[in-house]
Amino acid sequence: MMKKKSVPASKPFLILFLCQIISALDVPLDSKLLEELSQPPTITHQSPKDYIVDPRENIVIQCEAKGKPPPSFSWTRNGTHFDIDKDEQVTMKPNSGTLVINIMNGGKAEAYEGVYQCTARNERGAAISNNIVIRPSRSPLWTKEKLEPNQVREGDSLVLHCRPPVGLPPPIIFWMDNAFQRLPQSERVSQGLNGDLYFSNVQPEDTREDYICYARFNHTQTIQQKQPISVKVFSMDSLNDTIAANLSDTDIYGAKPVTERQPVLLTPTGSTSTKVELRGNVLLLECIAAGLPTPVIRWIKEGGELPANRTFFENFKKTLKIIDVSEADSGNYKCIARNTLGSVHHVISVTVKAAPYWITAPRNLVLSPGEDGTLICRANGNPKPSISWLANGVPIAIAPEDPSRKVDGDTIIFSHVQERSSAVYQCNASNEYGYLLANAFVNVLAEPPRILTPANKLYQVIADSPALLDCAYFGSPKPEIEWFKGVKGSILRGNEYVFHDNGTLEIPVAQKDSSGTYTCVARNELGKIQNEVHLEIKDPTMIIKQPEYKVVQRYGQVSFECIIKHDSTLLPTVIWLKDNHELPDDERFLVGKDNLTIMNVTDKDDGTYTCIVNTTLDSVSASAVLTVVAAPPTPAIIYARPNPPFDLELTGQLERSIELSWIPGDENNSPITHFIIEYEDGLHEPGVWHYQTEVPGTQTTVQLKLSPYVNYSFRVIAVNQIGRSQPSEPSEQYLTKSASPDENPANVQGIGSEPDNLVITWESLKGFQSNGPGLQYKVSWRQKDVDDEWTSVIVANVSKYIVSGTPTFVPYEIKVQALNDLGYAPEPSEVIGHSGEDLPMVAPGNVQVHVINSTLAKVHWDPVPLKTVRGHLQGYKVYYWKVQSLSRRSRRHVEKKILTFRGNKTFGMLPGLEPYSSYKLNVRVVNGKGEGPASPDKVFKTPEGVPSSPSFLKITNPTLDSLTLEWGSPTHPNGVLTSYILKFQPINNTHELGPLVEIRIPANESSLILKNLNYSTRYKFYFNAQTSVGSGSQITEEAVTIMDEADILRPAVGAGKGYSEILFATSPVMHTVRPTFYKVQPLYPRIRNVTTAAAETYANISWEYEGPEHANFYVEYGVAGSKEDWKKEIVNGSRSFFVLKGLTPGTTYKVRVGAEGLSGFRSSEDVFETGPAMASRQVDIATQGWFIGLMCAVALLILILLIVCFIRRNKGGKYPVKEKEDAHADPEIQPMKEDDGTFGEYSDAEDHKPLKKGSRTPSDRTVKKEDSDDSLVDYGEGVNGQFNEDGSFIGQYSGKKEKEPAEGNESSEAPSPVNAMNSFV
Repeated sequence: MMKKKSVPASKPFLILFLCQIISALDVPLDSKLLEELSQPPTITHQSPKDYIVDPRENIVIQCEAKGKPPPSFSWTRNGTHFDIDKDEQVTMKPNSGTLVINIMNGGKAEAYEGVYQCTARNERGAAISNNIVIRPSRSPLWTKEKLEPNQVREGDSLVLHCRPPVGLPPPIIFWMDNAFQRLPQSERVSQGLNGDLYFSNVQPEDTREDYICYARFNHTQTIQQKQPISVKVFSMDSLNDTIAANLSDTDIYGAKPVTERQPVLLTPTGSTSTKVELRGNVLLLECIAAGLPTPVIRWIKEGGELPANRTFFENFKKTLKIIDVSEADSGNYKCIARNTLGSVHHVISVTVKAAPYWITAPRNLVLSPGEDGTLICRANGNPKPSISWLANGVPIAIAPEDPSRKVDGDTIIFSHVQERSSAVYQCNASNEYGYLLANAFVNVLAEPPRILTPANKLYQVIADSPALLDCAYFGSPKPEIEWFKGVKGSILRGNEYVFHDNGTLEIPVAQKDSSGTYTCVARNELGKIQNEVHLEIKDPTMIIKQPEYKVVQRYGQVSFECIIKHDSTLLPTVIWLKDNHELPDDERFLVGKDNLTIMNVTDKDDGTYTCIVNTTLDSVSASAVLTVVAAPPTPAIIYARPNPPFDLELTGQLERSIELSWIPGDENNSPITHFIIEYEDGLHEPGVWHYQTEVPGTQTTVQLKLSPYVNYSFRVIAVNQIGRSQPSEPSEQYLTKSASPDENPANVQGIGSEPDNLVITWESLKGFQSNGPGLQYKVSWRQKDVDDEWTSVIVANVSKYIVSGTPTFVPYEIKVQALNDLGYAPEPSEVIGHSGEDLPMVAPGNVQVHVINSTLAKVHWDPVPLKTVRGHLQGYKVYYWKVQSLSRRSRRHVEKKILTFRGNKTFGMLPGLEPYSSYKLNVRVVNGKGEGPASPDKVFKTPEGVPSSPSFLKITNPTLDSLTLEWGSPTHPNGVLTSYILKFQPINNTHELGPLVEIRIPANESSLILKNLNYSTRYKFYFNAQTSVGSGSQITEEAVTIMDEADILRPAVGAGKGYSEILFATSPVMHTVRPTFYKVQPLYPRIRNVTTAAAETYANISWEYEGPEHANFYVEYGVAGSKEDWKKEIVNGSRSFFVLKGLTPGTTYKVRVGAEGLSGFRSSEDVFETGPAMASRQVDIATQGWFIGLMCAVALLILILLIVCFIRRNKGGKYPVKEKEDAHADPEIQPMKEDDGTFGEYSDAEDHKPLKKGSRTPSDRTVKKEDSDDSLVDYGEGVNGQFNEDGSFIGQYSGKKEKEPAEGNESSEAPSPVNAMNSFV
């Protein structure tokens, strides 16, 4: 409670002003609240005071205003009412005061010249605009004039006059030639501010006939051209021959050769002139001189310096330009033109006047009935402006009386206001150079309390952290806020709570027992309202077992643990980082639930690994270092650090230097590279050693620089490639004499910590820098740009000084000087600091949102006045959040997103929006203190977009002619689903696609049965959803209808390992006409179904390929389990098979297939084993006695058969080979006949004989050899051996008279017909 104090009568204005600050209401920027509160009109946008319009286009005079109720608009023209209804060319925009004058449809701009003023009025008052002067731009033609040629003697000066027509606004002047090329300018030739072209001295090259002056009128985008000017320069050498006939004898006699001349000013004339410029404008002063050689121009200000950072020299230093001039720039400016023969000068007396400018502009005032307040209007200018007040656009002297109002010069004082006191007041500050007009309303509101915080809002806080419970409120008079805990709890008081002025309740250290329901009650004399919020306290997340430092040898394995404990209601996420970046994309890094494991560690894995645990409320982390080492090698020679130096000696003692010498220690097999010298200051920092210098390893003495008032001791450290030695023993001590400081503190800064102070900091001098006893600091400061004297204090043993009672955020000049008992340090340099910042006062206005597309929007805002920032402008923050999805109409937890735009930017892009959603945003200005108030929430909606893909597509219940499709709706519909689109087409076994069928399905369906499909056919389905915007991404799936097993043909025997071809017949009912298929490229390249057929020393590799045509393949192979590099064989052409030769019998190989030009594109690996060597089998059998006897019997039988065959042949008979083979056929090993599919005859008489090249021929008695050496005919794999379409090998064995024996029948690895037949896929 504030105590009452007696106040002197001389200070009533101060009290009233404080009352205004204390009692004026702060209206929260809540959009719903602002829509409900009554408010007088406010002009939000208007045309400039001096408005020059294009006479060819319609005239638009802006006048926009806001208020509650919405204001009506009226206009005056030249001080009288402007009835727009009587002028058919003039219209007013709906819900706006903006006038549109139709010039393009018959009107004339000149008829509408004049002074316009807009009035916006509602039941609470009237606001007026500036006086807007409308003038059409003019671009008149050049007047006709006869231009005489200019004949000039070389070295003379020349001025070509432009004299452009007077336009509105004035034109831009430039000189060009007939080819529209700008004429070159230099120190000798240049254009003046008035547009004339000046020649300090002419030269022969200046002769030309096309000097043309152009005037560009930007407003009407027109260019006017002056007639060309001719210049002819004569030299004395050519005068006698060229113009003697045109000159009299006297003229010729008076002509002189080219001589040098001292400078003469061409402009300005005379020795002095005057110039008046307005504050804030650009001051342009010009001096152009004639002379030979060409004079050089220099500028000075008498009695002062040219202002730094605002002074610029243009036009080859002939023009002095000072930007943003102020009264301090008034004075005498001298230009000096000089060449080798002399100089000339001119003094321009500059006076800076000022149109009115604000010191304190009146601000809107919101009061409760019975309260007091003030409106203050203060402006400055040169001359001093006069202040006048208006009420609702009427001079206050003739305005209706208001007993609560009293005018006192530039201040209006309000006492005990009532609702009828609401009005809009205008302050006009004017002098002869212009005027300022500001509207400020007084709005008297009587409103019962309202709580703006949502009811039953839930707050979740980690234990032992602060909890902030909001209770945003409004009412008039200002309500009182009370907090209760629980339904019947008592009012909260005590030190454990902090009650903020905005209604927020802060619990600085929230504990578990702080959980519960809190009630906020707001009351004033007009009513009472309450609101409940809920607080939940969560256990903090902890890492109970942190990762530890690990050392691991190269190629080893290491694991880091990270075991956590967290609140059961929070869902943690664990992230591992390496050196503060994401883990490498490497399969060696295995992230488990509680650990990170690194396999096969390499040197690159060395670093710091961090475990980060995040929840929605907190985050913790822990780190550990991994060091990768190699096994230490056995050293041949022992290298070590050097031994320390010894026998340190000080000689040549002086006040500021001394010589140190020493003897090196043993270098231990590694030469000493350098010595490091360190010193100890026993007077100021005993026991602390500092780096002094270092010298090469060949040097054992050094001259050292010393500082005053230091008690020195020195030591030396030797360094070699192994490391540093131990320090030497310290030298004897040496105390230097005292002196005044040599330097001042560094890093002097002035930054306020509070709005009313300035904190001056610096880096204290080290002990040896003090140079003597009694070190102190002289701290000086004064406000910048104010004629104040320096204020100084002397302090000691500190590095900070706080200046209190400063204005908010003003610049100060600061300096800090060191001193001791012997004197001061040199004069320090000045630095600029600022007093403390305060939070910005106003929010950005005119926030507009332009929705670009369904995921992107652009937000615009008006910048806040820099004076209201009250600190360093760091930028603007845009808070935006999704309110709800328009398709699902379900609200969710509001997650606000923040985008920061640095600097004075007034627009920004909002990316990543969700389509078909409602959003809100507001904008806040940011300075070094924090954020200003938020602008009113702006609501915008994103349009519909295309949906995401359906969440799933399942194909079930396959039958002979139907499939059932089930799907899930898109996770993100991004709008209102209109339908689903299903497309499908059949695929044959060569990846050709049949006709595409499209079906549109209603959006409320989730399944479909497709009937009348082909049996045993693969179909590809494409499925996507649609909104009114278009189709979303599709999901694909493949499925096969069930095969009709009754019509399946018997399989043909294949030649590849584990491969066979399945044939089946189609139903005549389902396929009366075979569908047309179209060959298409697969969606992505792939190599699949790699198969192998291996013999003893070779193997046939085949595969299936899907992808771009004309791919060049290669085959890589190697011994399985070996670490040797893969061997690579290039495939001839784009075929899909290859034969590997030269393999080792009885060995397991790995193989894979790749395509050239497709990086990292290979098939999966396959493994095969070659057959055992034939020789080993023959040796094993040949050692058996029964086998020897059997062979002898067979040989005898064959001999008898040959004799009988020979005898019968001689008699003309035939040997029944066919019957013989039938008699010996093996019923279990018979090939299939080609014609009827039954099993034929097969001979195994030569099971153990290897096949020889060319030993088998086809049935037509010919052998066809292909161009490639990869043909299997070369290996005797079968007469009719061939490759099918997909490249796999299929051996065909006929049942004709010529039988094909196979090798290795007893081995499962041999490519026999039996193995092929028993390997159906």
